[in-house]
Amino acid sequence: MSRHLPSAPDTALSSQLELAFEDNRLAAQLYGDFDQNLALIEQRLSVRATPRGNHVLLMGSATGVDQARRVLESLYGSLEEGRPVEIADVDAVIRMIESEDSQLVLPTMEKKGKVRMAQIATRKATIVARTPAQDAYMRAMERSELVFGVGPAGTGKTYLAVAHAATLLERGDINRIILSRPAVEAGERLGFLPGDMREKVDPYLRPLYDALYDMMHPENVERCLTTGMIEVAPLAFMRGRTLANSVIILDEAQNTTSMQMKMFLTRLGENSKMIVTGDPTQVDLPRGEKSGLVEAVNLLDGIEGIHITRFSDRDVVRHALVGRIVRAYEADTAKRLATEAAGR
Repeated sequence: MSRHLPSAPDTALSSQLELAFEDNRLAAQLYGDFDQNLALIEQRLSVRATPRGNHVLLMGSATGVDQARRVLESLYGSLEEGRPVEIADVDAVIRMIESEDSQLVLPTMEKKGKVRMAQIATRKATIVARTPAQDAYMRAMERSELVFGVGPAGTGKTYLAVAHAATLLERGDINRIILSRPAVEAGERLGFLPGDMREKVDPYLRPLYDALYDMMHPENVERCLTTGMIEVAPLAFMRGRTLANSVIILDEAQNTTSMQMKMFLTRLGENSKMIVTGDPTQVDLPRGEKSGLVEAVNLLDGIEGIHITRFSDRDVVRHALVGRIVRAYEADTAKRLATEAAGR
């Protein structure tokens, strides 16, 4: 636990607060190597954070100091619970608190209190939400039978879907995981590729496999692939099936046609969940062909049992540069569409 200590006012800064953390060892972990966690808090919240042993003096605007306090107390709480704090965790808590203060509706938050982020835990790893959209997405996967994760690359849509499926398989809540993707192209003409079906589609499902190996021990993944508990099923081969007791993940769904998406969604069987991910701005379908993902999101929004999480560039959790790249492309697309509309 931390304590708030009175401190003398600084005329150059409107507010200041001194925090005291009881465990010196945890306090050092909280600050990070060479105080890098404090440096990030200073940069993002425009405050000054000065460590003095197990004390931290916060100075800045009243809002900045309050936000920094909540960030540090939330991270310290994680350390007390035995969870390590990395620089990405600091960034995540800052994002969540900034969103709370901008009045984003998040029922999982206590106003001005400790941030309670959604988690996915498997035997090998525990994943904690790093953005408000990830928090909503992870909780929706627990509650809803059909979840859409829509948005740009780097927001964790596919990774979190696979993590959720892996934890349900380990708990025995489902019997298998089915991974699907429009392979090679929207038409899925796979016949000319060498090898059996798994060898044909493996290169296109690599991101799903990478997430599986992060969540499960390699020998367990291989055993599940061999026994069929984890199944690779190209979208073209889903027709006519009813999928029960499963988590079915459709990745890169923006490249499905309307008919393919309808066919896929109607495969849902008893005690199953579907998670559909994609980026509507990266459609590779022939010009003039409507994306099944875009159509489904418009048609199904608001239907009971279906949840749609929309990610944006603010939810990118890869390198910070990825978020700036996404914003640049989105700005260019908006400019091009405006020019085309003006020319009509």
